[in-house]
Amino acid sequence: MTLVLAGTGLGVLPSVAGAATPSATVTGCPTGWGSLPKDAAGSGVQHSLVNIRTGQHPCYDRMVLDIPGTSPAGPVGYHVRYVASFIQDGSGKTIPVAGGAILEIVAIAPSYNSATGATTYPARAGQPLPGVNLTGYRTFKDTKFGGSFEGQSQVGLGVRARLPFRVFQVDDRLVIDVAHSWNASF
Repeated sequence: MTLVLAGTGLGVLPSVAGAATPSATVTGCPTGWGSLPKDAAGSGVQHSLVNIRTGQHPCYDRMVLDIPGTSPAGPVGYHVRYVASFIQDGSGKTIPVAGGAILEIVAIAPSYNSATGATTYPARAGQPLPGVNLTGYRTFKDTKFGGSFEGQSQVGLGVRARLPFRVFQVDDRLVIDVAHSWNASF
């Protein structure tokens, strides 16, 4: 039995050995991610953000930023960190984000085509992310779009508490996973 993480097209959860029913629990969730800021330099090539979506996993909640043309060999730059409040780049305006902690995600990819100015991701500054419904999520509580400013897009992700997270890239995607717990077993 193999379960696919709904909505992301990423990752596969192997079945639990000896599990007879889909309700079997998964143990041995990864630890060691930490909650300190995570940053990466980009390739220097400008790519546009076209979508943001989320998914649930037994060990963590996942956010995926779709940025076509990027890859681990030609990455998009990013800065992901916990912040006391979500401050919109450019204006300095505080955008309220619900949850016990706020993870600020900055991708060096605007939500518009830099050559034409045409919108590539239809989010509005200060508003929840379009098409993202967090009902039933264990860790994710709220999302807000900060906007695109000077070639980068900013997202506020409200989470239940300051929990460990990881950031990685696969072809055309920047992925942020936030663990449900600091414990190794769930």
